[in-house]
Amino acid sequence: MQLKNYTKEFRYNWKLAAPVMMGMLGHTFVSLVDNIMVGQLGTAQLAAVSLGNSFVFIAMSLGIGFSTAITPLVAEADAEKDFSKGKSSFKHGLFLCTAIGVLLFLLLYLAKPLMHFMKQPKEVVALAMPYLDLVAFSLIPLVIFQAFKQFSDGLSMTKYPMYATILSNVINIILNYVLIFGKFGFPEMGIVGAAYGTLISRIAMVWYMWYLLRNKEKSKNFVTHIKFFVLDTLMLKRIINLGTPSALQMFFEVAIFTGAIWLSGLLGKNPQAANQIALNLSSMTFMVATGLSVAAMVRVGNQKGLKNYFELRRIAFSIFLFGIILATVFALFFILLHKQLPLIYLDLNDAANFIDNSEVVSIASKLLLIAAFFQISDSIQVVMLGALRGLQDVKIPMFLVFFSYWIVGFPICWILGKEDAYGSFGIWIGLLVGLSVAAILLYIRFNHLTKKLIAEGEK
Repeated sequence: MQLKNYTKEFRYNWKLAAPVMMGMLGHTFVSLVDNIMVGQLGTAQLAAVSLGNSFVFIAMSLGIGFSTAITPLVAEADAEKDFSKGKSSFKHGLFLCTAIGVLLFLLLYLAKPLMHFMKQPKEVVALAMPYLDLVAFSLIPLVIFQAFKQFSDGLSMTKYPMYATILSNVINIILNYVLIFGKFGFPEMGIVGAAYGTLISRIAMVWYMWYLLRNKEKSKNFVTHIKFFVLDTLMLKRIINLGTPSALQMFFEVAIFTGAIWLSGLLGKNPQAANQIALNLSSMTFMVATGLSVAAMVRVGNQKGLKNYFELRRIAFSIFLFGIILATVFALFFILLHKQLPLIYLDLNDAANFIDNSEVVSIASKLLLIAAFFQISDSIQVVMLGALRGLQDVKIPMFLVFFSYWIVGFPICWILGKEDAYGSFGIWIGLLVGLSVAAILLYIRFNHLTKKLIAEGEK
């Protein structure tokens, strides 16, 4: 098949994915702003935010992963023009996401004492405790927002979550500035101020998202007059069956990066802060791949509803190719600027912290070279996961992801990441290997399934 049969889809794929990318980048931008502002306070504070967020990211992965079950169901219903099926998918998804948000907050609150048993620097743990309380509570509005977002994506209305996220970022930046540093008469709260900014901005994000959808003709009947507690057991089971493996897929991936944070903490506060910088920058580019993953999920879900499996495969591979091209650009960006990018976070002119800051920048610049290489693997695996979710194939991919990250990747992180081995650099080599194995296995899975569907359709 000619290359243009794939490249001709780039414009529409970009139109669908770009708002998702911007919205996901917005979530990461909240973390970026927190890290840059907190980094001005010192490396211990930056490491504390890293440690606190490591707990939050694990819980967040479960909530966000579960919410992805809503998108393919709504996309399929939209292609079939079945309003009642679409509204039922959204209502039950919203109910389950709200319950999960509350549950995750309670679990994080109860898990706080684990910090004392993880051999992390004591000053870092002391700073992280109060920060975690507030950011954990912000998971409730965040997971509720995800239900609205995934519903909106399923209707191909990908712009509105982006608008809500932009508002959230503006609020977060303003509140961070006044609360972290004590401006305009507000108390100087340090990293707790960053946590308050995150919480308030996420509450505003939910309200604005609902407001936007309520005022659009295509979506208003879905998001109004919801009988929240009138539930259908079969629909609940369907979303749980789709959402649970998706949540675990995302959990396994986020957990290995969280494991990297904890392993870095064993090396000291400076390696942990350097890991946070490299991870934060990598997350920015990962959100672009995530946008393409959502586009793959929506478009594959639409074609599944139409039972057009040949087009489904062609469209998925066009997104796959687009992702590789963008990932290559990001890889070159990281290679060329690996020494300059960490300087965004830390000030080498700060005489009091010069030694610590210099060490962090040195480590982070080396980690960005590894991050450059896993851009392509990361893009392939996340786009393939999106396409498989669009097919509503989630259980086998869950096991493939677990094998890649925890049977292959994490043992390498553990062995090579010791202080007498390669340290932080060794941890990231393990991440690269895990992502690469996941990319290969998920590609094989998607390739096999789509060929099988096409063959069955031709009989």
